[in-house]
Amino acid sequence: MTTSQNDRTDGTDTTDGGNTPQGAGAPDGTGPGGPGTDVVCLGESMVTFMPTEPGRLADVTLFERGIGGAESNVACALARTGHRTRWISRVGADAFGDHLRAAVAACGVDVSHVQRDPHRPTGVYFRTAGERATGTRTAAGEAEVAYYRAGSAASAMAPDLLDHDVLRDTRVLHLTGITAALSDSCLDVLRTLTAPSPGRPLVSFDVNYRVGLWQDRTVRGPEIVLDLARRCDLVFVGEDEAAAAWDLHGPEALREALPEPAVLVVKQGAHGATAYARQSDGTDTLTTAPALAVEVVAPVGAGDAFAAGFLSATLRDLPVFERIRHGHLMAAASLTVPGDLGTPPSRDLADHLAGLDPAAWGRLRLGPGWTTDGDTPTDRNGDTTSHGVHNPRVEVRTR
Repeated sequence: MTTSQNDRTDGTDTTDGGNTPQGAGAPDGTGPGGPGTDVVCLGESMVTFMPTEPGRLADVTLFERGIGGAESNVACALARTGHRTRWISRVGADAFGDHLRAAVAACGVDVSHVQRDPHRPTGVYFRTAGERATGTRTAAGEAEVAYYRAGSAASAMAPDLLDHDVLRDTRVLHLTGITAALSDSCLDVLRTLTAPSPGRPLVSFDVNYRVGLWQDRTVRGPEIVLDLARRCDLVFVGEDEAAAAWDLHGPEALREALPEPAVLVVKQGAHGATAYARQSDGTDTLTTAPALAVEVVAPVGAGDAFAAGFLSATLRDLPVFERIRHGHLMAAASLTVPGDLGTPPSRDLADHLAGLDPAAWGRLRLGPGWTTDGDTPTDRNGDTTSHGVHNPRVEVRTR
């Protein structure tokens, strides 16, 4: 049975969010007490090379270096919003490995458990500006991603190489389907970490199905990712990747395929997101929240940012409706920059915007710099809102 808690006229929601991470700590989601870390993220991060101009990879002549990795993206975004985060991975004993560790640590993430591999390199990849590697076409054309990660240091992750006490010393363990595609030993890691066991932290899983990563594997990626998702407590999945992986369409079909997670979040792109949250009586509550109007610079990293925003609100034990809105806001911070990592809005700004009534939320338009040029939105007349100073990058459209 499913009851609905959609975008209400007053913008409020009292839905129980399903599983609550252990060690509730302070209301801001940062402790004290309980596990030593709010979120542990495990997975490969790579050095990315992004084109400075549109066009095919074969035609681009200049690239900018950055970092990218679904799990480290989440860790960085959460750390920059005040949460205690740890990234666990392996990188090469090379200059790119040095750069990755330093860049992630600069965001406030604990990288002390990132291992160095003297025999395998750090992975790198090149991408076009419109990358969304589900095997589908985008408005910018066919996505191009060139991975150089086969035999990378991260692909050598294995259960016996990890410190499982560190992996359990957290309120949330965040994983993605990307790791499962890297190697058989990486798949073993995910199967070990998602197996039911006493004292397991809340396990968050972003499906992140990428067609290209499974093409050279002898195993069936869609079935493996589905099985892993069914073993987790909180699952994120995009409608586009669900269609590519399982030929499933719409939130209802996805919930039927994934009945086990206490919370299932279906990302619906520009339309918004839908969440199913299991209640104490075994029924589901359905919550939907529309997305924001955003001036998109690049779509890369938006899904990771959404997961970070939703997890941040989950750690703070906010209602599901507000969790989705915080996901949208964090995604908007990523969508309005060219790289994977945007600057998150301050917590005061995010809380203010997440609490807007539906009409005001629908009038927001966010552009590049909206998280850094000021604290709160203005209307088109340039007047400040009742909550702060003028921000020319956050527009509240009047009708």
